[in-house]
Amino acid sequence: MSDEERPSGSGRLLMALTWAALLFALWQWGVQLTDVRQGVSAPATGDMGAVGRPPEAELPPAARPLGNALPQRIDIPVLGVQAPVAPRGLDRQGAIEPPPFNQAGTVGWYAAGTRPGAAGAALMVGHLDTETRPAVFYKLGSLRPGQTVRVTRDDGRIAEFTVEGVQVQNRDHFDARQAYGPRRPGRAELRLITCGGTFDRDTGNYTANVIVSAYLTGTGH
Repeated sequence: MSDEERPSGSGRLLMALTWAALLFALWQWGVQLTDVRQGVSAPATGDMGAVGRPPEAELPPAARPLGNALPQRIDIPVLGVQAPVAPRGLDRQGAIEPPPFNQAGTVGWYAAGTRPGAAGAALMVGHLDTETRPAVFYKLGSLRPGQTVRVTRDDGRIAEFTVEGVQVQNRDHFDARQAYGPRRPGRAELRLITCGGTFDRDTGNYTANVIVSAYLTGTGH
């Protein structure tokens, strides 16, 4: 079996029966989201979105949430990301399956959760890199508030999200509610998640996670 075909023990999200249990499972998933090995480094913790941001930067108002529709692709113009979105389910052990390494250009959407554009926080995950090359969310940590993320849906609409925050959370102090919970009730929100920090060769994981928070500000066709 090749390195890219090898099953990964990361990306686990245990089945939850309550919101609290889901948050705990998401924490377990988040601290070991991607089994990657290139050693790409970034600041271990903190609000990355605050770097270079004007003190009084104004973001657009939130748009009314859309109805339910399945995501098909994600576009992040400033990063040059144009990627298909694949719904991810649970495996036999009750864990969510991330996109395989031979699909490192695909973004995974947690299909049992919120659909992008609908009220709540939709969760999308992508690999930072593989053993041989950068992956779809390699530059995710360079996003800044005010920049745009677009999600094309199967109802023909494009949900346009505005980034409001970029954080790097150390896995030893991971705040699941802050990372995955809705920031404001009633909004349609989006979380983009990948690995960050530095690669720990002893554990085979990165030391942190990059978490981009965005909210719906418009729609297109």
